[in-house]
Amino acid sequence: MRDFSKTKRVVIKIGTNTLAKDGGIDTAYFRTMATQIRDLLAGGRHVVIVTSGAIGMGAGQLGLTEKPREMKMRQACAAIGQPLLMQEYRRAFGQDGVRTAQVLLTAEVLSNRKTYLNLRNAIETLLGLGVVPILNENDSVSTAEIGTAFGDNDRLSALVASKIDADLLIMLTDIDALYDKNPREHPDARPIPVVFEITDQIVRNAGGRGSAHSTGGMKTKIDAARIAANAGCRMVLANGRETNVIARIMAGEVLGTIFLPRRKLSNRARWILNSRPAGTIQIDAGALKALRNHKSLLPSGVTGIEGSFSTGDVVLLACQDRGEAPGARPAGAGPSTPAPPLAVSLRAAAAKAVTSLSSAQLRTVAGKHSAEIKKLLGPQHRDVVAIPEDIIFLDY
Repeated sequence: MRDFSKTKRVVIKIGTNTLAKDGGIDTAYFRTMATQIRDLLAGGRHVVIVTSGAIGMGAGQLGLTEKPREMKMRQACAAIGQPLLMQEYRRAFGQDGVRTAQVLLTAEVLSNRKTYLNLRNAIETLLGLGVVPILNENDSVSTAEIGTAFGDNDRLSALVASKIDADLLIMLTDIDALYDKNPREHPDARPIPVVFEITDQIVRNAGGRGSAHSTGGMKTKIDAARIAANAGCRMVLANGRETNVIARIMAGEVLGTIFLPRRKLSNRARWILNSRPAGTIQIDAGALKALRNHKSLLPSGVTGIEGSFSTGDVVLLACQDRGEAPGARPAGAGPSTPAPPLAVSLRAAAAKAVTSLSSAQLRTVAGKHSAEIKKLLGPQHRDVVAIPEDIIFLDY
């Protein structure tokens, strides 16, 4: 369970509050991290860091005492803080002769299959050269309003771990572990050393978001654990201020909470599941039943289209009467519903799929039988909307 002797690829996420001390940069902490990671590299392991802290460092430079909430100010703080953050990493790792590389991401990079694969290849090349990639969200250009933001680096770290087939995700934060109750409200709260399955009760106990300059909270860490689990990746949540925390975790010491993985999905399936949908295809109950039986989605089962998307985009499949569909199961805890203008309830969201027809083409053929498709769109077009291999259910 905590035997990491065969672990070859590790992603380490370091939170804002873990990096800071007394409202400023804790240079000594960067050095302790660099030394521990140097030892992992010496043992033949690959390491990727996902870091927070750019907005907080920028806010500190501007003398702000509270977390900036206006988007323009957050972007300005990120632009000021990101080079300061990388300067600290390069200085700390450079003392041990370890080379680092900066990689800034937006959500659209991981949602687009081509850029997703390009990013994967770039990281693989850096790891092969013995370089430690340091990833962060590109907060200077990412905004939730235009759909380019991850929302927090907890989710980003899990997506990165999934993308590079990491064996272990270590999430260093300012809390000791996952608790059975909120420890800030319940003095009798007890830490949970092992999570075999993320239940509804665990999600309810997770509470809200973080405070100060951080954007994450326990809920975002639970979401990250789900993503890692789908990749067959173990995740350890621990207090980043514990002495030699990385070395002790790798040695098998019981620190924090370990989340164990479920069955491992293929890399393509994970890409589909974790991508932000470009639009929504409404389907009827009969189509949903057919999809459950590993059949293709046909235009005859499409009842509506929302948004604008192209061939090859990932879309959400939704069935408003899904509860009446024979063989349908509850949706469970899936990814967040799409950002406006897509208005799909969580209950209606059934699956994600790679569409072989654009939104414009679908509006032409929706509800039509397959024999009519080539007459309407031309002989070169496929007569299916999505094949079974490109459909991933949210409650699998």
